[in-house]
Amino acid sequence: MIEPFQYDFFIKGVVAATLVGALCGLIGVYIVLKKMAYIGHGLSHAIFGGAVVSYIMSFNFFLGASIWGFLSALLITLTTRKRKIGADSAIGIVTTASFALGIALISRYKTFTRSFDAALFGNILGVTNTDIVAILIVACTAGLVIFVGYKHFLFSTFDPDIARFYGVQTGWVDTAFSIILAATIVVSMQIMGVTLIAAAVVIPPSIARLLTDRFKAMWFISTALGGLCGFGGVYLSYYIDVSSGATVVLFSATLFVLSLLYSGLRGLRTPRRITDPGSE
Repeated sequence: MIEPFQYDFFIKGVVAATLVGALCGLIGVYIVLKKMAYIGHGLSHAIFGGAVVSYIMSFNFFLGASIWGFLSALLITLTTRKRKIGADSAIGIVTTASFALGIALISRYKTFTRSFDAALFGNILGVTNTDIVAILIVACTAGLVIFVGYKHFLFSTFDPDIARFYGVQTGWVDTAFSIILAATIVVSMQIMGVTLIAAAVVIPPSIARLLTDRFKAMWFISTALGGLCGFGGVYLSYYIDVSSGATVVLFSATLFVLSLLYSGLRGLRTPRRITDPGSE
């Protein structure tokens, strides 16, 4: 049971995966309730392009990829304000173009030495102390921002029009969230890979949604489940010798199926409406 913990690489990997899982679970609540699951998937692909550009330009990886992700999210938001273009179309255009740019640069510059498979599917063996520090910084920052702006995020999630009526600057709230989401995806790439990050963001809050109708409880359950999925997935990946990112997602999906069955047995096949924000 404790054999994997004798290896330094495993300890680093499991710590990183647990932190990433909890972080994704935390911000995933906002994404699921706002029905924005597509943006997590899209941004992860867009940031891949930014990561490649940062590497080729010898620019700081975390900073460059984060800026690229934020600009991509901002571009998507600005594009969707044009009523003739839907959000799905905007995301499809921006993110696939960015992803294609990354692939084109990899094929053009033969000096690109970062593992392509690791970037796509994650590589727990490559986690460094720098990665863990970066994850900690993003996790603490995200927690602080959400804690300080709790009511702003709450109202913006449920009814942006009413939030604006009460003076909530929803534009700034969305901008802050875009920055947090971009940073989260960047620090999660080493663990999950760009193709699997969206699942880590969506599955834990979806499970929490099946288990509770209270907004605040959903935050805590989703964060705890995210951390559990990160830990459990990496732990299992050691024994079954499968990609850590894929194992984390499969472990999460298994918990989702179990929670779906549980909610069905309780007669909660259709989740009730989340508790009115005013009662929180």
